[in-house]
Amino acid sequence: MLQRRWKMHSEGLRCFFKTFFLFFCLRSTSAAMFETETHVSCLFPEILAIIFSYLEVKDKGRAAQVCAAWRDASYHKSVWRGVEAKLHLRRANPSLFPSLQTRGVKKVQILSLRRSLSYVIQGMPHIESLNLCGCFNLTDNGLCHAFVQDIPSLRVLNLSLCKQISDSSLGRIAQYLKNLEVLELGGCSNITNTGLLLVAWGLHRLRSLNLRSCRHVSDVGIGHLAGMTRSAAEGCLALEKLTLQDCQKLTDLSLKHVSKGLGRLKVLNLSFCGGISDAGMIHLSHMTHLCSLNLRSCDNISDTGVMHLAMGSLRLSGLDVSFCDKIGDQSLAHIAQGLDRLKSLSLCSCHVSDDGINRMVRQMHELRTLNIGQCVRITDKGLELIADHLGQLTGIDLYGCTKITKRGLERITRLPCLKVLNLGLWQMTDSERLR
Repeated sequence: MLQRRWKMHSEGLRCFFKTFFLFFCLRSTSAAMFETETHVSCLFPEILAIIFSYLEVKDKGRAAQVCAAWRDASYHKSVWRGVEAKLHLRRANPSLFPSLQTRGVKKVQILSLRRSLSYVIQGMPHIESLNLCGCFNLTDNGLCHAFVQDIPSLRVLNLSLCKQISDSSLGRIAQYLKNLEVLELGGCSNITNTGLLLVAWGLHRLRSLNLRSCRHVSDVGIGHLAGMTRSAAEGCLALEKLTLQDCQKLTDLSLKHVSKGLGRLKVLNLSFCGGISDAGMIHLSHMTHLCSLNLRSCDNISDTGVMHLAMGSLRLSGLDVSFCDKIGDQSLAHIAQGLDRLKSLSLCSCHVSDDGINRMVRQMHELRTLNIGQCVRITDKGLELIADHLGQLTGIDLYGCTKITKRGLERITRLPCLKVLNLGLWQMTDSERLR
């Protein structure tokens, strides 16, 4: 007991010193207010609350243990604005949710779920964000018992890796969570096209949807989302971010649906989708709102696909074609001609060389991040071209570029804006070490 009290006391002292430092920083801007008295106990509760709002979450809780005045100030809702409570729900705690509501906490992450989900929903009726990622024991039955009436405040729901969740749960979500804007379903491998039909029917305000590794989803499901089956569902036409990573049943027809129905889309992740090809890029090339496109490890994307993207009306700021074996120097020429607004370009393990770098760098005035790791044909000549023409770079990945030497690296490290340099497997030769 004494050890516990001493631990609480020491943590409180540490928090006190952090707060006292913030107090003096605040005092320096308003010295006249504290001419006669500078003790922290003289601060108004509102001032203490402002100071506490800058503390880390664990220190906010420790501040509440120092004294009654600090406890009252630390419970002010402004102190906890935007904070996500991370909870282990193992046994009943009657004071837990009333305490969170008093502080104005509306975002919750459940780290382990040993109790009913309805316990959370009933305890926080005005919840805005619920993160259940990795709660493997959550079932359709448990979710359906929790969502039994409208929850208009809930905007974000994360069910990633809840592997027992199926279409049945999506039906309940579509019925009662009409204001949902973000839905994470990554790794929910029991979701099918029927579930997406339910989402398209009920969640018209959805802005972000993650379907990573939903292996049963096919072109039909994407058609539902894009409003291709208006007689059954209006679709999620407000979507701005769609993650379809590792959805192996998708083909170019899905991209046709996306281009026709999801015109507001800004971010599209198609990484590891082996069924899409160069022809599908024609559909995407006219999506004028699209800012970021991820084609990482799409084995059927080649220089021709990049040509289609470059010839359209895209205004991409981010493109990832890493590990696309059919991407080579010709793609860099296409990028320079039609995708010169890129700020981030990833070409890791692509078959590009110094010649491709030479054909690209003079046009890429907005490029900030360049990832060319494992591009084993890049030499010091390529690095010199980058250093001469891409002076605005803030980050470059050279992991596994085995043909570069100290000479090329010296040129890169002189880039005036460079903040991130990843070398990884690069090693100096014996002759370089002797210099």
